[in-house]
Amino acid sequence: MKIPRISMLTLGVADLKRAAKFYESVLKTPLNLTYEGVVFIELPGTWLALYPLENLAGDISAQIHPSKEGFSGITLAHNGRSRDEVLAVIERARSAGARIVKEPRETSWGGFGGYFSDLDGYHWEVAWGPMFDFTEKGELKFKDKT
Repeated sequence: MKIPRISMLTLGVADLKRAAKFYESVLKTPLNLTYEGVVFIELPGTWLALYPLENLAGDISAQIHPSKEGFSGITLAHNGRSRDEVLAVIERARSAGARIVKEPRETSWGGFGGYFSDLDGYHWEVAWGPMFDFTEKGELKFKDKT
């Protein structure tokens, strides 16, 4: 039986070079620029792709208008290994030009986190939680309760 998974998230961006520079600064990971017109960020478990918004809309359907307005109801998340990592990622995002939507603070669910909006308006949660841990490959998992 194959395990269902999300293998890639693609963000439609207004300016590919600007978005690539932003994500390289915030995520501190190398970019894969192998294919012209798209940027891949190879993360454990799920890759992030950056693709021009108009091209992405056109790839889906000629009837889709390439616009983004308001809150889409979707957030992306970066789970950190500590409160300090949450603070560091938020500061890198701020320095790279992100709008900090919610400064990091204690959460209602026992963790610590905040939100930023990237250069194209995508909302990211950056959080640490005492119930989370990471595999050797860097994939998120729940801590063992034993």
